[in-house]
Order: sequence, then C-alpha cells, then structure tokens
Amino acid sequence: MLRSIIIQTLVFLLIFNAVAMLRETSMLSDSDDIVPVSHQLKTIMDDDILLQANGKKTIVYFFAPWCQVCNFSIENLQNVYQKTPDLTVIAVALDFVDADEVKKFTMNHQLTFPIALGNEAVKADFKVIGYPSYYVLDEENTIIARSLGYSSEIGLYLRSF
Repeated sequence: MLRSIIIQTLVFLLIFNAVAMLRETSMLSDSDDIVPVSHQLKTIMDDDILLQANGKKTIVYFFAPWCQVCNFSIENLQNVYQKTPDLTVIAVALDFVDADEVKKFTMNHQLTFPIALGNEAVKADFKVIGYPSYYVLDEENTIIARSLGYSSEIGLYLRSF
C-alpha cells in the first residue's frame, strides 16, 4: 500500500514537472544572450519604475489579482524579498480591471516591494502566457532563470542565487 502511494506520488511529480517545463519553453529563453526589453511603468503609488535590473539581481514577477495560484504564491515572494536584502523584486500586475483591484490585492497580502501596472506590450515582450510568471535577472539585466506557476519560497530563493 505504502509503496503504491510512493510510486503514484513520484509519477505525479514527474508529470507535473514535465508539463511545467513544456509551458516554460514558450517564455523568453534564459540563455546568456537574452536581455529583456526595458519598460517604464507606473506603480500603484504613481511612481515610475523600469523593468530591469539596476546592478542587483532582480525578480520580475507577473501576476493577475484574480489568479488563485498568485494569491497562494505571492507571500512566498514577499518572504524572499524580506529575507534577501541584496535582491530586488518588482511585481507587475496584468489583466486587471483597474488600479484599485491591484491595490486591494497588494493590501490583502501586505506586499512591500514595488507593484507596477503592466500593459499588453509588457505582456507580449515578456511572453507571459499564464500566471504567475517570473524572470530572474542578473546584475547586467540578463535572464538567468524563469518559471511559470506556483513557486515555493525555497524555489524562488534557489532560482535567484
């Protein structure tokens, strides 16, 4: 009985990871020669922000306020941000109704990193096909990791360093 459960769990994890890898292939490559297009966006605080690394490793995290997986995983991102002072985090809201919806999401999760209001050009340039999606940029703004879907706190940390 226990052996059967272990085998089923391993099969599930293998299938889950294979599907995740297939979905990620449509995202921007994380090869050394890919530098994402820089976009200037407004934040929910009406400040300007550039979607790029400014000499620090940076996670650019794309989410939608209505996304249930985003609601579960965004706190992992907040924890990594709070525990890692040499890491910049920029969250980009996409497919939202209005800025108030994004502000409510931010307040519900007590987020302290910048939240930018994205648009269709950003979504297209970063090839965002689902939520949450994120890219890890090195100090020179080169993509060093990418992912689509739920990420644990340890998973976010490991991809960032």
